Amino acid sequence: MGKGKFYITTPIYYPSADLHIGHAYTTTVADVLARWHRFEGDDVLFLTGSDEHGQKIQRAAEEKGTSPQQYVDEIVAGFKELWQRLNITYDDFVRTTQPRHQKVVQDVFRKLYEKGDIYKGHYEGWYCTPCETFWVESRLEDKNCPDCGRPVELVKEESYFFKLSRYADRLLAHIEANPEFIQPESRRNEMVSFIKSGLEDLAVSRTTFSWGVPVPQDEKHVVYVWVDALPNYLTGAGYLSDLEKFAKFWPADLHLVGKEIMRFHTIIWPIILMALELPLPKTVFGHGWLLFDQEKMSKSKGNVVDPHALIDEFGSDALRYFLMREISFGQDGNFSRRALMERINSDLANDLGNLLHRTLSMLERYRDGVIPEPGVQTELDGEVVQLFEETVANFREQLNSYQLNTAVATLWRFVGRMNKYVDETEPWTLAKAPEKRERLDTVLYNFFEAQRLICLLIQPIMPETAAKMWQQLGIEEPLSEQTSEALTWGLLPAGVTTQKGDPLFPRLDLDAEFGKPDGKPQKAPAKKSKDQGKEQETGVNLVDISHFGQLELKVAEVLQAEPVKKADKLLKLQIDLGGETRQIVAGIAQHYRPEELVGKKIVVVANLKPAKIRGEVSQGMLLAASTEDQLSLVTVEKDLPAGARVK
Repeated sequence: MGKGKFYITTPIYYPSADLHIGHAYTTTVADVLARWHRFEGDDVLFLTGSDEHGQKIQRAAEEKGTSPQQYVDEIVAGFKELWQRLNITYDDFVRTTQPRHQKVVQDVFRKLYEKGDIYKGHYEGWYCTPCETFWVESRLEDKNCPDCGRPVELVKEESYFFKLSRYADRLLAHIEANPEFIQPESRRNEMVSFIKSGLEDLAVSRTTFSWGVPVPQDEKHVVYVWVDALPNYLTGAGYLSDLEKFAKFWPADLHLVGKEIMRFHTIIWPIILMALELPLPKTVFGHGWLLFDQEKMSKSKGNVVDPHALIDEFGSDALRYFLMREISFGQDGNFSRRALMERINSDLANDLGNLLHRTLSMLERYRDGVIPEPGVQTELDGEVVQLFEETVANFREQLNSYQLNTAVATLWRFVGRMNKYVDETEPWTLAKAPEKRERLDTVLYNFFEAQRLICLLIQPIMPETAAKMWQQLGIEEPLSEQTSEALTWGLLPAGVTTQKGDPLFPRLDLDAEFGKPDGKPQKAPAKKSKDQGKEQETGVNLVDISHFGQLELKVAEVLQAEPVKKADKLLKLQIDLGGETRQIVAGIAQHYRPEELVGKKIVVVANLKPAKIRGEVSQGMLLAASTEDQLSLVTVEKDLPAGARVK
């Protein structure tokens, strides 16, 4: 089909230690986007790799009593093992120690030198070994590296320099003319400010260590890290080695990087490309950090999360889903074990897994597991089809604009709608009436056509789960051969025999690990009066009708919903009470996501005295039913207007 090309890259990771959950996040994002573009029919080049040179590697190898090459070989093997376990489908893995890359680095250095953009001089300044970065004293923070906070060393040595300042105005003009070049906008503003503060010429060689690519015209120097590392994106695209491939894929469509290396990718790298007279990447996207309990992960703090342990316990798909769903792409996100387990229970076990398992059970009971021929579609069926078409359009637009968590939320609204459709159509009731046979066939068909389509859309996010769903749906055509042309309602053939299996995601016992939700001992019951005793014998606490009449219950439509800061259980809702907008605060955050609530018609107590909860005013109370581990809002069956009285 071949609609176009999509070249996506991750940073090449530094093999100074094992990868943590933050690296897994970056690479999973890239994999989801690469899988999606392949599904759309684009020719995709997905590049990752390892940045293996530098003083830090040389020192670490010496401390271990091994060679730098042996040192990095062992760690890089661990990189590849993690990507295999996470089902990362990269097309190429560039190592900066590979001969093909060293050839590119020396070619780039030689061209910049011959053009007069690189010159020899002497460097004296402050050097951060962990960051491989030189700093002028004015940029230090308490005499430490402003990026990592570690001590710096005063270095004096001969060096080659790259004239960054020569291209500053040209780079600013490019950024202004191409707002999509640096994303998100907050990062773009930071980089523009940095450029306008003045660019200093960049040291691009070292003589105090030997573990690196030799400078072609002066081999006592090795090429310094960024001119060594950044051209990996050219190497992977076929620069020098495959001119046809390079012409097809360059420039890159998306460089995906962490915000801490934005400056190198949006200032140094584009200036190198300008000097080489090569086109600049379309977009450099700087995502946020993955935090642990609101702190950046680091080995020194002991809060690094090992993705291997999470995969062992929960599976790679659950981890991939959590990373894509929980974190607003471009912003810092917080990882917690509890949040992961709650997502597995609510989204994967309750929503997705339960939908498949219960509908397969019904099909087995009513039609011997064979998908029937559908009959006439009703208005309700049409609403489901329309929502699916809207879901596909929004999902596509959101993924193509890198709104990954929004895209997943959009898809899960459709999953939730199908669970509701099961309850609305009541197949268990239809099965009791022979005259409703055709209607039951239509309903059952719609269940599985919707899940065929859901399966196609979740494949980039959860490839293993999609494969299990596809197998249970019994569809003969391989899932791997499906393209986005299959995202059309009605393509599921009747007569397919399903293969019901185990539930996709068994529920996890949160109480066993974290305790009961409140963890508070129950109060001793108060002494009962005679009348109270009689009421409790009947199992009911009786009230007079006049007391009930004092409550003003109304239908309200949720207009907006958002979390309450520093309150894990609270959501703040803006509701329409029929011409009147109010705010209510409710302890439902562990059962509902904000985007699920918008548009819902709920029932609220409208004449409750206002209260202040965690600094937020609450002007009413919503009604909900609950058990120890579940909660469901009270809603109205028909589409009544906001403000309608509940009696």
